[in-house]
Amino acid sequence: MTIKYVILAAEIFFLLIFIAPLPILNAGNVAGIGFFTLMIAATVAHRQFFKLLKTMWAHMWGKGIIIAVSLFLIVGFTYVGILSFKMYKAQTNEPKDTELIIVLGCKVKGERPSRMLRYRLDAAYEAMQKNPDALVVLSGGKGSDEKISEAECMRRYLIEKGADESRLIMEDKSTTTFENIKFSFAITDKLGCGRDITIVTDGFHQYRASLIAKQEGANNVTAYSANTQPKYIATYWVREWLGLTHFFVFGN
Repeated sequence: MTIKYVILAAEIFFLLIFIAPLPILNAGNVAGIGFFTLMIAATVAHRQFFKLLKTMWAHMWGKGIIIAVSLFLIVGFTYVGILSFKMYKAQTNEPKDTELIIVLGCKVKGERPSRMLRYRLDAAYEAMQKNPDALVVLSGGKGSDEKISEAECMRRYLIEKGADESRLIMEDKSTTTFENIKFSFAITDKLGCGRDITIVTDGFHQYRASLIAKQEGANNVTAYSANTQPKYIATYWVREWLGLTHFFVFGN
């Protein structure tokens, strides 16, 4: 019984981690809440659960289902383990020097950056300080609930912090990560810049952003990763697993 309560406590802890970001609701915490709710139900009713498995195992169709689900879980956990390793490597891939920085936009509240966007901009400002000759593309369009474009919001914030306005280039049409990269390259190509870039975004987002950049012709992609509020990390990390899977299956 002691083991049961330890497992149950761990499952409830992880469930709360995915509940914590509410009212923000996305594929990441929906998946997490659903998975750990099922795990808690199975743990609470473990005797009935194992009795059901025993009954199913007595039939060929039941064995087939159990084996298929087991293989799916093994492959699934291996897959997300590999993704997580690649995501971690991408977020820590800081450059020694860079000539072109692309900052990916995020939610704007009225005319001010959301906390997540502020963290990205603080990372971008640090990148500008470390690379004083780099051009900086601020990439993000205007959402239906935003008063100004994300690019304009980012420009204002960085100038308030003391950034050199002459180094800032706005790309204010994009609405997705793919468009962030594609539209930014359309601008920087006209300026004669190469396609070796440093991306500023949240750490969990760096791997997918780098894959899109390489698909669009970048040879070398490095990263300055923003801090993410702890309560959002699990939710957005799982969301990225799903986003990467969509990218691998359907492309952009």
